[in-house]
Amino acid sequence: MDSPNIYTPLIVGIGGTARNGSSTERALRTCLAEAKALGARTEIFSGEDMMLPMYCPGQAHRPESATKLIDLLRRADGFILASPAYHGSLSGLMKNVLDYTEDLREDERVYWDGCAIGCICSAGGWQAATQTLNALRSIIHALRGWPTPLGAVLNTSLPIFDEKGVITDQVILHQLRTVATQVVQFSRAQAQLKASMQS
Repeated sequence: MDSPNIYTPLIVGIGGTARNGSSTERALRTCLAEAKALGARTEIFSGEDMMLPMYCPGQAHRPESATKLIDLLRRADGFILASPAYHGSLSGLMKNVLDYTEDLREDERVYWDGCAIGCICSAGGWQAATQTLNALRSIIHALRGWPTPLGAVLNTSLPIFDEKGVITDQVILHQLRTVATQVVQFSRAQAQLKASMQS
């Protein structure tokens, strides 16, 4: 149970593929479950949510799905991003979702300024997964976010899931728990810093 003196951050998970229950989405949900266990509020934008129209700058009206995303982007204290590696980098769906952060360019909190962002990348090999992790971190820097020191990398060519799709690899679980912990702790520290500056 949360102490009334401990800030409860909203951590938003974004990623996966258009297919519900993908390995990337399962890793994301595992990470979010850990964030929730640490006392955070969590929401997820995954699966069919990712099927947004291509981002168009300056468009006067956004579809409901995009409006939902932009609202989450504005409200979140921290994020966990999870992308499969497609041809050595993040998926087109993921890049398009991230492009919608451009609608936050004139907000009081520009883009993701001061937000902790955890990264999860999955691929059928180590090279593509680590390249994708580096690509995500570069994008986060461009959006003024703070990538967590640890990023989680999943090599899905290895037996990391059981027959029910549950992650059984203890190294991967440790990575996902660490990413969640770093995002939640940083989000709380930022909230405390803002509160002290306003008092």
